[in-house]
Amino acid sequence: MDTYLNNLLAETSVRYGKPGGIAYHHIADTYIALFTHFIPCGVWEAVYIIEGLLKNASEVQPTTIHADTQGQSLPVFSLAHLLGFELMPRIRNWKDLNFYRPGKQSSYVHIDALFGEPGANVIDWDLIENHFEDLMRVAVSVREGAISSTLLLRRLRSGSKRNAHYTAFREVGRVIRTVQLLRYLSDPAMRRRVTAATNKVEAYNGFSEWLRFGNRGVIADNDPVEQEKTLKFNALLTNAVIFHNTLDIAEVVRQLQAEGWIIEPEDLAQVSPYLTESINRFGQYATHELDAEPEAYEPHLDVDFTKLGEADTEQAA
Repeated sequence: MDTYLNNLLAETSVRYGKPGGIAYHHIADTYIALFTHFIPCGVWEAVYIIEGLLKNASEVQPTTIHADTQGQSLPVFSLAHLLGFELMPRIRNWKDLNFYRPGKQSSYVHIDALFGEPGANVIDWDLIENHFEDLMRVAVSVREGAISSTLLLRRLRSGSKRNAHYTAFREVGRVIRTVQLLRYLSDPAMRRRVTAATNKVEAYNGFSEWLRFGNRGVIADNDPVEQEKTLKFNALLTNAVIFHNTLDIAEVVRQLQAEGWIIEPEDLAQVSPYLTESINRFGQYATHELDAEPEAYEPHLDVDFTKLGEADTEQAA
């Protein structure tokens, strides 16, 4: 089924397995998992958010990342911006975060209270300018694989505030996060977009867990290699079932259109390929159709999905 957005990516995590671990998924707006791997328990999940994007070799190359509260921090905002990704998280208790002024004399008629006391929480632009080349050098090294983004963000998170790289990354992160928070507060369409993306990831988690029904979904093996394989196989199976459901949905839409029904994009926006009613998890062991060649896949639907984006723009205006 065609999608009206093709450059968004969302991430989340699911905890399972006897020895403990986090299955970290990067879910595209096309509903499938682009990247999945185990990360240790007890770590700040935000340090892994960039890694999947840099390792992604698929045709879907996202420019926007959605995450929950655990998927953001000042260094993550900074590194994502330097690498050309827009981080748009759904932050719990955002009102407890600091908003930063561009200068000591900056004040705002209606929202000045968000920035704290007058003259407080001011961006140090000189610090950013003095270390701009260092920031770009680090970003290029991460992009080229010379430095692991996970290792960098872990060091930045635990680094001393007197460290020049830490303070520079933090300062850029303050700028970017403040802008994003202000956009989030003032743009209803953006809030709907963030909520829809993160809800989609949560729905994927439930769907993949439904398919991982053996042993109640628990990975009992202590071998990290076997754990990784189980996780990858589950993601592959989940993506295959999503594709199967999408083909069925598209075929039903074409049949309705052939009967004269008008299918609006708003109708299809309510339909998800995370459907379980027609899936037999235990399989059907028949061999008489093994040599049957499936029909060619037809990806196109005669539905104009750009209307959905236009509707959001009109509501925001």
